[in-house]
Amino acid sequence: MIFKIGIDVGGTFTDFLLMDNKGNSDIFKVLSSPEDPSIAVMKGLNQMARKKGISLTSFLGKIEIIVHGTTVTTNAVLTGNVSRTGLMTTKGFRDALQMRRGIREELYNNKYLPPVPIVPRHLRFPVLERMDYAGNLVTQIDETDVIKGIDLFKDQDIEAVAVCFMHSYANSTHEDKAKEMIRKHMPDAYLSVSSSVLPQIRFYDRVSTTVLNAAVGPILKGYLSRLAARLLENRFSGIFLIMQSNGGVTTPEAVTELAASTLLSGPAAAPMAGIAYAELHGQKSFITVDMGGTSFDAALIKDAQPIVTMDGKVNRMALALPMMEINTIGAGGGSIAWIDEGGLLRMGPQSAGAYPGPVCYGLGGKAPSCSDANLILGYLSADFFAGGTMKLDKPAAEAAIQQTVATPMKMDLVEAAYGMYHIMNVNMASAIREISVQRGFDPRDFLLVCGGGAGPIHAAMIALELEISKILIPKESSIFCAAGMLLSDLKHDFVRSFHTSFSAEHIEKHHWLSLVKNLEAEGKKILSNENIPEKKRRFQFCLDLRYIGQYHEVSVPIEIEDIKALKFKKMADRFHAEHNRLYGYDLKDEETAVELVNIRMTAIGTTDKPAFRKESFAGRDASPALKGKRNVFIPSKMNFASIDIYDGNKMGFGNHVSGPVIIEQKNTTIFVPSMFEIECDEYGSFMMTIMHEKTPSPDEKRGRNGK
Repeated sequence: MIFKIGIDVGGTFTDFLLMDNKGNSDIFKVLSSPEDPSIAVMKGLNQMARKKGISLTSFLGKIEIIVHGTTVTTNAVLTGNVSRTGLMTTKGFRDALQMRRGIREELYNNKYLPPVPIVPRHLRFPVLERMDYAGNLVTQIDETDVIKGIDLFKDQDIEAVAVCFMHSYANSTHEDKAKEMIRKHMPDAYLSVSSSVLPQIRFYDRVSTTVLNAAVGPILKGYLSRLAARLLENRFSGIFLIMQSNGGVTTPEAVTELAASTLLSGPAAAPMAGIAYAELHGQKSFITVDMGGTSFDAALIKDAQPIVTMDGKVNRMALALPMMEINTIGAGGGSIAWIDEGGLLRMGPQSAGAYPGPVCYGLGGKAPSCSDANLILGYLSADFFAGGTMKLDKPAAEAAIQQTVATPMKMDLVEAAYGMYHIMNVNMASAIREISVQRGFDPRDFLLVCGGGAGPIHAAMIALELEISKILIPKESSIFCAAGMLLSDLKHDFVRSFHTSFSAEHIEKHHWLSLVKNLEAEGKKILSNENIPEKKRRFQFCLDLRYIGQYHEVSVPIEIEDIKALKFKKMADRFHAEHNRLYGYDLKDEETAVELVNIRMTAIGTTDKPAFRKESFAGRDASPALKGKRNVFIPSKMNFASIDIYDGNKMGFGNHVSGPVIIEQKNTTIFVPSMFEIECDEYGSFMMTIMHEKTPSPDEKRGRNGK
């Protein structure tokens, strides 16, 4: 038997999806090991081998591919524990990293402070050199300045060096020279050069991205080296791929050179999983949510295409590499309850994490969390958490909520627990509004695809907040991102700045086609190095366009045939339509000139996806999966009721139940409120739907929610 494994290292749990070549799957979860994430990875692999009844060495010998997503780089930036980094930049622009764009993020906050730069001023070394915007030489590079910078970096024990000169996207000669000299004198330093990392206009975005890449490079390289060594020791000889923030995967060698591409990469797998699961139901437009132990991630997919942004931020620092547009908030099972200065109850963003975890875990946690509230409300079972492998301490959870929330707010215990639960739901619904309503999409038009171990407990109530009528809970929802990693293709992004008026009169045909040809050649080369056959290669182009006088551009997907056929009017019309959708207007009728800023290309190598195994029809009667009853808090009645509890692992294709019920699986629990019904599909996933005749009116809903 040959296996494929998806691994998602999270803040609380490390998730594993094991799939064989017949479409059978198995789910594993272990507590993460923040001190060295590879420890949890190897622990999970050992757990799989034991379940298969073979040694780890024998098991790894049967693994065809491992796709791994990691939060190592993200956590390093968020905590400030990055590599000691030096920056070499053009003389006169030493402080651009600290000045940023010169725009106050919080316009009316007089106490606003910008984030502390990753590279302090004394480690930002200016070099005399200059190219103009067209790549013409203005001032020759002063090599003595480069040597002085190298001497400073060596004296300061610098681990990583970032090089970013003005207009190097147009001519990289000076950066190439500095790179050569640094390589010679600092061979062990991690080197990040802007003309390789991000060859495009906008100096702050470029320098910030280059510095972030340098700061996390040695950390990712060290982690992957340790993990690869451990796998090699146990005779793993299969393919090892790493998840990127653009929704694709790549090799460890490629990602080590572009370490910043893994920043915020973990959540990027969820939309890829959503595309595969939603397609089984004929759905191409949907919203994915993934609620784990620490965070809640929401993404919108329109026509089976995730929204990609080039304006990302990590800990308030610009990251201009292409990444999935995912809204992440601190709302997970471990989100801690607290009371603010105004006496209002808040949830998160602080999390109990893996250790000490929620109070009910019994691992030393003292602050009440979302999971503690879910246990008190009956949504979680004290005896069946993690399939019964972990007993939850309900009295400890009750005591913590009583002391921290109920008593200070003069509530009884159940009111306090429900208040925590409700605030979590509202916070998560607000996060979904940000990526839907604020971008011109109505969430009611979308299917909600729910993942994460904690997500299905909250999914129905989030849907009610947003008036979404259908919720898909995939079979592998508890390890949603791990599943998405096995469903992702190899992806590499390329960009060339080409600032010009966008018309046939202003763009020289030969130059235009040569840019496109060079981009395709780079894509073909890297996919060829990864042994991707030609029939599995494809290239997607988009253009960054804007109206004359605008600051921000709009990225518009363009067919390669239109690019090569020089159909500038057709391409401009695509821009007008997209601008209208995003901002509610366009200037097409005013005949305002359009200008091009960047040409982008994504080289995609299609991977072999694991098959989804179909189940035989088991009938609508779900009674064989009935486990018993339990007192559960019903929000519509604001009281407890004894409701049926079903074993989700025993439910089969066609099984149907109406709420209120609880469906328990080994790694997640689904709460089906009284106004919902749920059915198991032929792939073992669940489709939960509002029963319209039982749907509360808007007035009733506002009354119940206290609005």
